[in-house]
Amino acid sequence: MPGDPHEPTVSPSVRPSVQQCGHVALAGRPNVGKSALLNALVGEHLAIVSPKAQATRLPVVGLRTEADVQFIFHDLPGLLDPDYLMQQRMRELALQGARRADVIVHLHPAPEAPAPDFTTLAGLSQPLPAPVLTVYTKADLVPDRLTDRPTDGPGAHWVSATTGEGIPELLREIAALLPIAPFEFPADDLGTQPLRFFAVEYLREAAFELLGDEVPYAFTAEVDEFREHTDPVYIRATLYVERNSQKGILIGEGGRTIKELGRRARMRLEQLMGQRVFLETWVKVLANWRKDGALLERFGFPGHRSSSDP
Repeated sequence: MPGDPHEPTVSPSVRPSVQQCGHVALAGRPNVGKSALLNALVGEHLAIVSPKAQATRLPVVGLRTEADVQFIFHDLPGLLDPDYLMQQRMRELALQGARRADVIVHLHPAPEAPAPDFTTLAGLSQPLPAPVLTVYTKADLVPDRLTDRPTDGPGAHWVSATTGEGIPELLREIAALLPIAPFEFPADDLGTQPLRFFAVEYLREAAFELLGDEVPYAFTAEVDEFREHTDPVYIRATLYVERNSQKGILIGEGGRTIKELGRRARMRLEQLMGQRVFLETWVKVLANWRKDGALLERFGFPGHRSSSDP
């Protein structure tokens, strides 16, 4: 269909004779559609999607390989002004991902065009060496009659993760910028992170869907046991919140909320793995974990690593 993100973007008659492979940073402010675009690009629900801002905490890596080109997409946390330690480390991870990228895709919602300058948004004193493509997301929310779509030169695109509009064209432009290099991953892989990572992410996604504005941000999870070679796959996870009142909200009356949360996470895991899953969860309070450096390290947020600008 027109705009299908799975439509081949490299014509067999013009395929390069050598492989191309590179890292592509999906970067921008919080809630600009980075995760939805990643899922559309790889054809799998890897990154959690929520209308609430800052749902992405840790980078999610998705792969797309076609012909002799391998795209390694990094869905980065939003570039925000941090209010506490976890947000500071999220921003550091986002900047690290942008610094290491071969191509930076700066995402900005089409209804809020034009996009700000990426160097200014990132708080950098000079531009990063990688080329920056400005991409306006959520193009389906802008009426078709709008003909004066803003652009920032030849690298500006309008895309929709919902309809697929603009994705083949974007892939072609990214491919033209990727270095000549051998594939880093098998051609049929879609992601690089372990299944334990996605178990936590899908539990978090369910929390964003089911709970109010406060609790999802105080919520995290940790996989205590993962038996992959059983039928069903057995996963035991501990769910953490910061206060006793949040624990009660998470469990819900008669345990209904936590049961539904587990059901939604289990269904997404089964779809990803193609296997039955038995998911067991427990809830504990871990006070102020978002401001505790040691706990953040434990949950995958590394401490500051000094690096030059850019």
